[in-house]
Amino acid sequence: MTDFDLVISNATVVRAGQSSPERLDIAVKDGRFALVEPDIDPARAARTLDARGRHLFPGVVDVHQHWGIYNPLSTDADTESQAAAQGGVTSGITYIRTGAYYLNRTGPYRKVFPEILDAVEGRSYVDYAFHVAPILREHIDEIPMLIEDFGVASFKVFMFYGSHGLHGRSSDQGSFLMLPEGEAYDLAHFEFVMRGIEAARQDPRFAADRDHISLSLHCETAEIMRAYTRLVEEDGTLTGLEAYSASRPPHSEGLAIAIASYLAHETELPNINLLHLTSRKAMESAMLMQQTFPHIAFRREVTVGHLLADFHTAAPGGKVNPPLRSREDVEALWEHVLAGDVDWVCSDHACCRDEAKFGDPREDVFLAKSGFGGAEYLLPGMISEGRKRGLSYNRIAELVARNPAQRYGLSHKGDVAVGYDADFCLVDDDVEYVVRAEDSLSTQEYTPFEGFTLTARVTDTYLRGEAVLTDGAMTGAPRGRYQRRAGRAD
Repeated sequence: MTDFDLVISNATVVRAGQSSPERLDIAVKDGRFALVEPDIDPARAARTLDARGRHLFPGVVDVHQHWGIYNPLSTDADTESQAAAQGGVTSGITYIRTGAYYLNRTGPYRKVFPEILDAVEGRSYVDYAFHVAPILREHIDEIPMLIEDFGVASFKVFMFYGSHGLHGRSSDQGSFLMLPEGEAYDLAHFEFVMRGIEAARQDPRFAADRDHISLSLHCETAEIMRAYTRLVEEDGTLTGLEAYSASRPPHSEGLAIAIASYLAHETELPNINLLHLTSRKAMESAMLMQQTFPHIAFRREVTVGHLLADFHTAAPGGKVNPPLRSREDVEALWEHVLAGDVDWVCSDHACCRDEAKFGDPREDVFLAKSGFGGAEYLLPGMISEGRKRGLSYNRIAELVARNPAQRYGLSHKGDVAVGYDADFCLVDDDVEYVVRAEDSLSTQEYTPFEGFTLTARVTDTYLRGEAVLTDGAMTGAPRGRYQRRAGRAD
């Protein structure tokens, strides 16, 4: 009888918190890492894997995805989880809400959330969880139920939804969010969401979960965007992605961050995640708020898209909220990454197929849908661009795996350590290739990164010790499981 199910030999292991990659062997038993040390006897395992010196990273924990926004949730769970595995992702957390898009329905989450789980069960190739957006007044009262019954630990507010559309102008947000008469999605609602989350954090039932029950905020200011959209369209000088960036200017982010931060201070909610910061001004505001309110445990998120592309280098299809910015802003984000001001990097993956993405005329950016896929480029992009700038592999492991896992309650994910889920990927960093959308496993037919050169590729991805991607090809049936992150145990 063997001691282990799998032994990985000849691996250059990248662990968060270590000073450099280490040449180690790894043993897996019952889906978890059982040994991490040099020279494990392969005869002790039922199966072996020779890493051939490649870098072994912890499975990427991509905590910002949007399955089901433009395609059926069950379809995205299948195809977009494959794209995730292609990028080294083994756990993904997707945002979900009532209203237009996603399930295109409203109602209490006690009825909606089981439908969400049913739509994904048995279809995902990676483990998954959900952030929930309390849209209706009754959703705030449901927060304890979502924690206890469904293990939801994270919630979200979209600060611009109250009076600005998902893709630009909107005059009827009540219909977009399917709000009942007499309700509004505004600053007062955001405050009450914060109070509801903090009340749940103080509930004795959830004492063990307090550190990772949190609120994430998409920080843009609707009034600023509405005015600047009109200015940009009336002027007509700017076009394409640069025009879209100007219509949602960086100070719109900065102002929303300040508002969100003061509301967190007012409501005494300490766990605040500032999502997809895109600009120097956004980062400046976030850092100023950290100094102003040191008792708030802010976390600052940046997407790989905003680190790779600007509004001049991105291929068509790069419309996203908040927008891709100038090259100056891209460089500013990298300065903050290298300074340790960014807590994690994610994809904000939102598969929007060509037929849904573009309007008529195709080149009118204000008619295009917002969002694009990118999980398949998350780890390869971070390694390719990061190492040119002196970002260590171990720090990359913190940014894409350990830090987001710890924040969001995935306590057995995000590191290569005994007792953790045996989620990992192998990376070849001695390659050079050009990004082509046709090589992606996503159903999205284009990518804003078309023509970009990358110098790292994920070759193999393992979930709980079993291969889901081998030599770049999907392996086996979907094995992803829903991850409870709070509340009672199953």
